[in-house]
Amino acid sequence: MKKLSALLLVIASLALVACGKGEQINGHNTNTAYKSIKMIKNRLPADNRIEYEVSFWTIRDSIKDDGEFLSTVDGKNPQQIVELGKEFYQKRKVAGFKEYEQYASWEEMIAKFGKERIEQDRSKSKNKKDQVDSSRDNVMYKLDNI
Repeated sequence: MKKLSALLLVIASLALVACGKGEQINGHNTNTAYKSIKMIKNRLPADNRIEYEVSFWTIRDSIKDDGEFLSTVDGKNPQQIVELGKEFYQKRKVAGFKEYEQYASWEEMIAKFGKERIEQDRSKSKNKKDQVDSSRDNVMYKLDNI
């Protein structure tokens, strides 16, 4: 009985430790980092996803070395990634990074990417609807099973 209760205590402790890392990036290697980024992004409210995603890729684009990049993002939560993304944006903008010249601020850039994402989603849903409609008009039947 003592062994069973000790085992349950260990399992519960491990479960709590594992659950506590769910909102942090696992930067042990690039594969785990990308997986945790995707998992965290999918858990975020829709309003925060674009800023989080843009922040992550701003950091990634700024740090080319995998080891340095992984150590920078390892253990970070979404808010810390956004803060880092803003810092890298500001540093690159001050340094004259050409891609950022078109934006007056971080917020303007995020708003533009948000509008682009909305347009992409609309065109995807429109294309899916067109595909469904065209499949209804198809008169080709599979006669193999007859």
